Amino acid sequence: MGKVKYIIIFCIVTAIAAGIGIGYRLTEKFDDTANMPADHLITALNLIQEFQKNDRIANLKYAEKIITVTGLVTEVEHANRTANIKMGDPATGSYVIFAFQDKNLSEAKSIKKGDAIAIKGSCGGGAYSKIFAAEFITFKRCVLDK
Repeated sequence: MGKVKYIIIFCIVTAIAAGIGIGYRLTEKFDDTANMPADHLITALNLIQEFQKNDRIANLKYAEKIITVTGLVTEVEHANRTANIKMGDPATGSYVIFAFQDKNLSEAKSIKKGDAIAIKGSCGGGAYSKIFAAEFITFKRCVLDK
């Protein structure tokens, strides 16, 4: 009977810890990306090439860092409360995708395919998609870098 008691206590403590962790992530606040200095400045094509060469090393270097990426817009996707801007490599189909939300949505709506721009955001990392046979790199909390 003693082991069952310890298992129940362990499950309760684990559930409480998980609840605290989830609550923290859901209410986490971030500094405004526009006011943060960039850790790196790179072109979209060079960033794509680094991830294609070795995405594990590139993720260690760039993931969760504030990065300014320059390049040509290859695609624009608008939704009600978000806008996704892509800069891609037409030769490989690989791309960088930048998510603009709420307070920066109005500036994203002015972006057009073919625009040469600089975007600053938090790199979510990259991965290779076997389905699309292409590398993709995600960014969140993006702003136009003027």
